[in-house]
Amino acid sequence: MLKYYSKQFDVQITEAGKTVKKTFEVDKSVKTIYGVCILSNRDDLAYYRGSFRLEINKDEIYADGYSTKKIMSSENVEPNKRCFYIGKIVVGNGLITFEYTDSEDGRTVFAPYVVSLSVDGERESEI
Repeated sequence: MLKYYSKQFDVQITEAGKTVKKTFEVDKSVKTIYGVCILSNRDDLAYYRGSFRLEINKDEIYADGYSTKKIMSSENVEPNKRCFYIGKIVVGNGLITFEYTDSEDGRTVFAPYVVSLSVDGERESEI
């Protein structure tokens, strides 16, 4: 029997104009990922300055340069509707590669911030 799975992966953005690439491993019991969203402790910086690339099991889900604006949601959105459905992606090797790029936009002043990739999916039950 499959159960709901949710996990947040954090990336520290400490320098303006840089790209940070991280690979995360999900638990072996996770079978599929079907939803993603981006969160930040500085929504304004992530929204205006950020773009990313996302790969699950070496399958590119979002290409390099995809704007964070497209998959961030506000606090006015119901919590259970904040993630974007990407179809049921089989996790396979359990690796998620997230590449985030901070870029100058002319509206914001850089300060260190955290960008979080949140994923929803299904895992095997322990029963």
